[in-house]
Formats: sequence, structure tokens, C-alpha cells
Amino acid sequence: MSAASSNPRTVEETFKDFSARRTAIVRALTSEVDDFYGLCDPEKDNLCLYGHPNETWEVNLPAEEVPPEHPEPALGINFARDGMNRRDWLSLVAVHSDCWLLSVAFYFGARLNRNERKRLFSMINELPTVFEVVTERKPIKDKPSVDSGSKSRGSNMRSSDGQVKGNTPKIADADHEEDDEDDEQGETLCGSCGGNYSADEFWICCDICERWFHGKCVKITPAKAESIKQYKCPSCSLKRKP
Repeated sequence: MSAASSNPRTVEETFKDFSARRTAIVRALTSEVDDFYGLCDPEKDNLCLYGHPNETWEVNLPAEEVPPEHPEPALGINFARDGMNRRDWLSLVAVHSDCWLLSVAFYFGARLNRNERKRLFSMINELPTVFEVVTERKPIKDKPSVDSGSKSRGSNMRSSDGQVKGNTPKIADADHEEDDEDDEQGETLCGSCGGNYSADEFWICCDICERWFHGKCVKITPAKAESIKQYKCPSCSLKRKP
């Protein structure tokens, strides 16, 4: 590979490296697609599409060293070129390029701690994927819940409808209602164990009492929550209708 290698160490440096490589690949598959298409000759050996941290791209043979310095892109993209519809082939290359970009970013991200890696992924996730750009698909945004004005939800908290909630969770203790300003600043407590909210854990909200619970405390997994139309916590489930 002709471009100089990069060795980012911080979240910002890693995201900058990701963005530059992504920009190069997007250009290869859009504005400079004719040049890219011509370079992917099926008669040649296994070829890869590389995006470099200086925003240049190249079609080249894979690295000879084993193991390679960085994760390698999909091998042999040129072989499928003439056997597929051009648009479908470009979409396939785009998908593999997205995978490669993420693998490189998290290869560098191995040095980061858990919160830094989460922040890195959040920054990456704000950008459209290469596949979305190439296929001209608009990223699907999370739909706000109908009652989003009255409830504040946590980033990794879900109600039984499976929707991801907002940024600031509400206080789980319904017996202590405070004004809006104090409520925004409070911490969410699990209605079962009383533990504090953590973005690393799955939470679910009772549709009856509107208290939040650790999924593990009420034995509800994210997959199980997807199939629940209306979730009742253990306490509300025991209450009989008058």
C-alpha cells in the first residue's frame, strides 16, 4: 500500500482516521466509480479496496506479511465484477468496506477503555454507512415515543415496545415526584434492587407503574422484551383489578 500508515491513540484520532478512510472509499464508489470499476479487472489476482488516512484510495493486492499490520479489506472484489449487476456489485463492495472500516477503527480502539470505545462507536454511528451512501438510502432514525414529552428515558433503556429512549432517564421511584428541573437531574433507580442506572445494562419500563427495572432483576432479556406488547412488573402483575 502506497499511503503512509496511521497509528491513532485517542478517540478523536481514531475517529479522524475512520472518517478519512471512509471519505476515500465513498469517493471511489461514487464520484470516481468509473476509475474504480476499471481497476477491478477480473483477470487480475485477488484485489482489495483500501481507504487511506490521507483520504486517498487504491485497488491493490493484499498485504503479504502475516499477520498483516492492520485488518485487511475483503479479498477478491474484482472476481465478482462481471458476474453481477454493476449496482449490486458496488453495493456488495460497500457493505464489505463498512465492515473493514469498523474493524480497523476497533483494532485501534483496543487500546481504549470501555467508555471510550462506546463514545467512538457513537461518533461513527452518526455518519451514514458507505452502503447507505452508495445505495442512496437515508439512515433510519429512531422514532420518538408518543409520550416523550412526559417521560425521560435512558440511552440503553427500553419499554416493552422495544423503542430506544432519550438521553436522560427519569427517577424510577414514583412516590417522589418533583418538578421538571429536579427530575431531569435525578438518577434512575431500579424498582427491584434499587441500583443506579447504568448505560451498560438493559433496562425495561413497566407500562403500568412506569418504574424502570434492570432486565436481569425481572428476568427479561432484550430479545424477550421485543415480543412483549405491554410489560407489567412483578408488583403490578400481582395486583388484581377491583
